[in-house]
Amino acid sequence: MSEQIIIRANNNEKAQNALEKARTAHERYLIRQQNRDLQEAIEYYIDAVKLDPTIPESYYRLASLMWEQGQISISTAIEQCKTACSLAPENMNAHMYTGFFMKLAQDYSSAEKEFKSAIKMSKLKSARPRLVLSQAILQKINNQDGNLGDYASFLYYFLTGSMMLAWDKPAINMFYKNIADDFSVFKYNLLGKLCEKFKMIPAAENIYKTAVEKTEHDEVFYNRMGDIALKNKEYDIAVDSYQKVLEANPLNRDVWAKLATILQTFYPDKKDEAIDCYEKLLEFDENKAPIYYELGHLYMAKDDKINSVSAFKLAVELEPNNPFYNNSLAFAYTKAELFEDAIHHYQKAVELNPDREWTSIVCQALGALYMEVNGNTEAAVATYQAGLILDPNNYDLYLALGDIYMAEYDVDKAIRTYCDAITLNPADYRGYSKAGIALWEKDYLEEALVAYHKAVDLNPENEFAHNNLGILYLDGLMDAEQALEYFEQAIELNPSYTLAYFNAARASEKMEFTNDAAHYYQMAIDLNKITHDLDEDDIRERLHKLFEL
Repeated sequence: MSEQIIIRANNNEKAQNALEKARTAHERYLIRQQNRDLQEAIEYYIDAVKLDPTIPESYYRLASLMWEQGQISISTAIEQCKTACSLAPENMNAHMYTGFFMKLAQDYSSAEKEFKSAIKMSKLKSARPRLVLSQAILQKINNQDGNLGDYASFLYYFLTGSMMLAWDKPAINMFYKNIADDFSVFKYNLLGKLCEKFKMIPAAENIYKTAVEKTEHDEVFYNRMGDIALKNKEYDIAVDSYQKVLEANPLNRDVWAKLATILQTFYPDKKDEAIDCYEKLLEFDENKAPIYYELGHLYMAKDDKINSVSAFKLAVELEPNNPFYNNSLAFAYTKAELFEDAIHHYQKAVELNPDREWTSIVCQALGALYMEVNGNTEAAVATYQAGLILDPNNYDLYLALGDIYMAEYDVDKAIRTYCDAITLNPADYRGYSKAGIALWEKDYLEEALVAYHKAVDLNPENEFAHNNLGILYLDGLMDAEQALEYFEQAIELNPSYTLAYFNAARASEKMEFTNDAAHYYQMAIDLNKITHDLDEDDIRERLHKLFEL
């Protein structure tokens, strides 16, 4: 037992010696700014921590030097300072250093709490924590456009701290150097903002560029330049500026968010960079659900089904009653062909119903799954009808409901539903095209012709409407000549349209244009090997019959 006491005493003595050497080297570094002094101070502080882990000074001094050399991040420095605070809750310097690093991380509210704790402990000798707190408030104003209360707090702590400097003279030179730097930042910031206010954007940009050179506060002024570029839609400049901000301070959460949004929105070829930004944001935010949500969309854009499902699932786990997260997870499950899971989350999104129009669209997706995956016509129809109750103006939902009726050969209901769609939006060609098919199915030839002519008038680039209109003329009116014109127009619009070649061949055959018919049949055969739209034997039989005589 006595040997342990002796060993502990020896270690404590060695720790104090190491700490004293560290202080000496640290002081030399502050005066001479020589890197070897910095390295020596770091090594002695590390020795002091190893020999006696209960000395708080070793932690916060070591944190400041290692951060300055770039060996640790601000978050690690904060943790080391918090360790010092836990070892010595009444140590004013431990709280001051903790507040200093929190200020660098732009966590101004936490920094103010630490500085106020230091002020309370040091009483009349609180000049340094008061002045540093005023500096933190000024930086908050520079970076976040502070309110009137912030200005009042700045003045209070600045004036009271200045009055108390008589009790802390060694801090005077250091403080005024720092405060002069902050006033310089304030000056450039103010001039730049005034230029921005009066729409003198080039002048503002020049001021901020000068400020970067004069003050070396890259974070503040590149951020301002990035914001200007973003407003002017100069996205390359904005990205470059924000990246320079993050080089200066990788813990600037707001800039990570801005950069992620720009890359996701305006650079579809930079999905991986956007993903990296959002993953970085996960290190900062307690509210991670929106970040997982955006990551899910990025993974989906990359066609990464597994990661998109995982990201949306994490968002839903954090906010199970968010309808938008459930909807996106359902869509991701659909892409991954996990249809039962997709149905469950679509149902959840519909149940939550944040907005009638939005929920109506979700009903359309859910109904499609009922129909196409489960073959449950009744559930699909009920879901579509529920969607139309939520939003009677959902044109696409009318078309989808009409398609189900057509699939079930309930042509009368299909016609009525397509007509409802046409009434709702008479300028959309799709309703006329679908109504034309249903009318032709009921042998309403004249009405079908009217519908298809309207569809072609509204969208002359729609090859399917041209083809179907040609069929009506060929098989309904027996007008092969007019029909051939529409088939040829369909082929011109889509040279790979197998069915249009087949129909053009039929029309040419009716007109006894044997060579033309043979050409079109052969084209249909060749294309059908790729599209598999038709029965190849049937086409070959028709081709051979052309030359039987």
